[in-house]
Amino acid sequence: MANVINGLPIILIDLIDLYKWIIIIYCFMSWLPGAATSKLGVFIGRMVDPFLGIFDRFIPPILGISFSPIFAFIVLDLLARFIGMIF
Repeated sequence: MANVINGLPIILIDLIDLYKWIIIIYCFMSWLPGAATSKLGVFIGRMVDPFLGIFDRFIPPILGISFSPIFAFIVLDLLARFIGMIF
């Protein structure tokens, strides 16, 4: 049981890092025409859109450029640091 508790923060931080990479892939896919409508694009969009939508409500896109991924990265980084501090 102690090994699970010791490994939990590492697993959570790794999952946060993986989610950051998924957001990066999502951002790059927005530059490619038709990538967002592919099966992979739809799948990644379903994973990322709800989280980025939170930030889009408060910070609307400016001139068609969404800054929600930047704020999502800040929140995810703060969450990872918080997990590291607790455990």
